[in-house]
Parts: sequence; structure tokens; C-alpha cells
Amino acid sequence: MKYLMRLPPGLMLWGGIALLVVALFVTAWALLADPQSILLRYWGRYLALLDRKLRMMFIWTPAKYIAYAQLAAAFLLLALHLLVDLPLWYVFVALVGVGPAWYIERMRQKRLLAIEEQLDGFLTALANALKSIPSIASAFQSVAPILRPPFKDEVELAIKEMRVGSTLEQALLNMAGRVGSRPLDSALSAIVIGRQIGGDLPQILETTAETLREMARLEGVVKTKTAEGKAQLWVLAVFPFLMIVALNAIKEGYFAPLSESIAGYVIAFLAGSFWLASLVVARKVLSVDV
Repeated sequence: MKYLMRLPPGLMLWGGIALLVVALFVTAWALLADPQSILLRYWGRYLALLDRKLRMMFIWTPAKYIAYAQLAAAFLLLALHLLVDLPLWYVFVALVGVGPAWYIERMRQKRLLAIEEQLDGFLTALANALKSIPSIASAFQSVAPILRPPFKDEVELAIKEMRVGSTLEQALLNMAGRVGSRPLDSALSAIVIGRQIGGDLPQILETTAETLREMARLEGVVKTKTAEGKAQLWVLAVFPFLMIVALNAIKEGYFAPLSESIAGYVIAFLAGSFWLASLVVARKVLSVDV
């Protein structure tokens, strides 16, 4: 111990960092050595989730590259914190952990919205094509060149599936499963059912397109009417914390009585419960489904 105390402080610091790195390496090796370890199971699930979302958007970048980049960035942030005492390093590590998945999901939602916006035009074009082309499969292929991505990508993939042996119904069901949109499910179901039961399919498609346009208009009205309420919900969620910080800055220890007696704990618990209940009720009121 006396010999260790005589070592230079810089050498002790680097020695501690080296021991920490070795400990982290040994721990990671122990977890990765077992194929059935919980770490590898969650790692596989995460990669599968990223792969599925990327494939849905026709992005062929392997998910493992994104995950490895996240691990490298987290390791660099941790090393930087040990070297220069990086403030709020844990916040940056958390952002590295959840940021890519959140960004990919946001991209998927934007793509889904773009597909739903093009759905009306697709149904109208398909109905017009059916007036001159008796085969719905041929009409389906004829409208592909006039579509725009991302809807065009989905239609072209469905056409490729039909060329290798899939039926029209199976190709449309696969498209609905990939996209995961309720309006698209309704539109493709109208095509499949109209083809099976017969009748005036162009008229059915035009009626479906008109219905989807009306639903989109109603959703826009609902979003406009609830936008102010959602802003008030955010104010209701954040305002108590701002008041706590402001009052405590004006008079230090202003809320100390709440932590010095049983009555204070009870009051704080009741206030927090009412606050959470108000958020739940407000969210329930604003959750309007058209």
C-alpha cells in the first residue's frame, strides 16, 4: 500500500482507467460467450427490429452496422468522460442508445403518411384504368409508371411478386402487411372483395377513394381542433416543474416543509397524484379517433 501511495497521480489515474477497461472487456466477454445470455437475446431482438423497419422502407443497410456504430459512440463518450470529465455524459449515451431507433421510426411514420396521401390518387387511377382494361392485374401494372415514391415502390414490389407466381390477392395482402396502414388496408380490401364478388369495380374504387378523401378531411379538422388542447396538455405537464424551480430560486428551501414531516409527504403525494390524473384525463379527452 505504501508503495502504491508513492506512485505519481497520473500513473494511478491511467492505471485505474486501464483496470476499468479490462473489467468492462471481461464482463462483455463473459456475457457474449454464452449464446443464450440475456444480452445476446436482446441484441438479436434489437437487430431484428431495426432490420424489419429498414426493409419496410426499402433501405438495405444492415442493421448491425447501425448497432455497432451506437456501441462505438457510447464507448467513445464513456472514454471521453473518464479523460476530461464530460458533463452530462449519461445524457449523450442515452441519446446514442435511443436516437437511431427513434429516427428510423420517424422516417417510417413520414413514409406511411406519404403513402396514405397518395392512396386517393392511386385508387382513382386504377378505377380509370379498369374502364379501358378488363383485367385488374393488367390495370394494376398500368398505373405503376404514373405513381410517385414511396407508393410506387410498394406497387412495383407487388407486381414483381405477381410475376414470380403470387396471385393478385396475395400480393395485395403482402403490401398491406408491409405498410401497416389502416386506410391502405381498407382500400386493398375493397379491391380484393370487389374482384371476388364481381360488380362495378371502377365504381367501387371511386366510392372508396371519395370515402378516404372525406376521412382525411375529417382527420384534418380533428387535428386542427385538438392542436390547442395538446399545447395546453404540454403546459400542464411542464408548468409544475417550472414553478418549483422558480419558487426555489426566489426563496431557497421554499418546499423544504414538504420533506420534513409526514403531512408534507402526504400533501406532495396527493398533489402529484392529482397532477398525473389530470394528464391522463386530458390525454383521454384529446384522443379522438375518426
